[in-house]
Amino acid sequence: MRTLYLAVDGGNSKTDVAIGTPDGDVLGFVRGPTSSPHNIGLDGTVQVLDALIRAARADAGLSPDTQIDLAAIFLAGADLPIELSRLHDAVAAQGWARDCIVDNDCFALLRSGTFMPDAVVVVCGAGTNCLGRAADGRTARFLALGPISGDWGGGHDLAEYALRYAARGEDGRGPATALSAAVAGHFGRATVADVSIALHFGDLPSTAVYELAPVLFEVAAAGDPVAYSLIERQAEEILAQHRVAVDRLALRDTPHTLVLGGGVLRARHRQLHELVVAGARRQAPRVEISVPTEPPVVGAALLALDALAPPQVSGPVEESVRAAMRREPAPSAPADGHYQAAG
Repeated sequence: MRTLYLAVDGGNSKTDVAIGTPDGDVLGFVRGPTSSPHNIGLDGTVQVLDALIRAARADAGLSPDTQIDLAAIFLAGADLPIELSRLHDAVAAQGWARDCIVDNDCFALLRSGTFMPDAVVVVCGAGTNCLGRAADGRTARFLALGPISGDWGGGHDLAEYALRYAARGEDGRGPATALSAAVAGHFGRATVADVSIALHFGDLPSTAVYELAPVLFEVAAAGDPVAYSLIERQAEEILAQHRVAVDRLALRDTPHTLVLGGGVLRARHRQLHELVVAGARRQAPRVEISVPTEPPVVGAALLALDALAPPQVSGPVEESVRAAMRREPAPSAPADGHYQAAG
């Protein structure tokens, strides 16, 4: 009987699920919507995961009676101990595998970016988060509850501030900026005021604001100082997270990896990337920088394999897993096409 693992990376916008074997074969690989409990509640998370795991089993060609040995499930929004406990109990109750590991998705991203035991990961996607891990097992974590826990940054904050600065630049409350014309033009409006009114009345959906993050980077790259100030602020936030994590773990003067993930950092926008790399090396001279190109579910799979065959999988097996997940996963969606968000 084959040993099988189930790996899940559930982010704020999508969820990847893979099924594989300890020799590096990836038998099934599917993608679906968010499974973050912060977005859709615990019941919604279980519903999404159940549908995707069924789809992954079908993609892998598993018979209904084939058991999976270990499920390694890493989700955005699983931050506090009580949240992890509830999520672990809910996952264990489903019987998707004989045993399960459940934790925050930062762990999957961290493992996808490095095998080094001393490491810090900073995620800058829709939002932001940070996690540090030392070789002796200590971790440094943040509440990561958004503004109420002091968080700032990520694509959503950058986009909202781009609109704010564009409006203020247009009406004179703030410095003139090329963001004003760029924002108005992006939405096909004559002025930023027209964009604001369209958002107010619902002619533009509120989520349309988040389209402005790439616009911000384009304007900053063209030399606009107002736009660039937001890039600088984002870099400072990323560096602050790295600094606090390495200080908590006493890694400032120790060789360690800084893994940069999430859509904003993975894009390697030149100005932001250079500010982060230079700043990280100033505050921790022995740091190595990693920007993973594979999806974070690779890290979930490697963590499952690390647990099945400690202390760590071999290089050829790891490369086999990485290569298999460079392809696009099979799309998968729930039968009813939507989930009800909690709240």
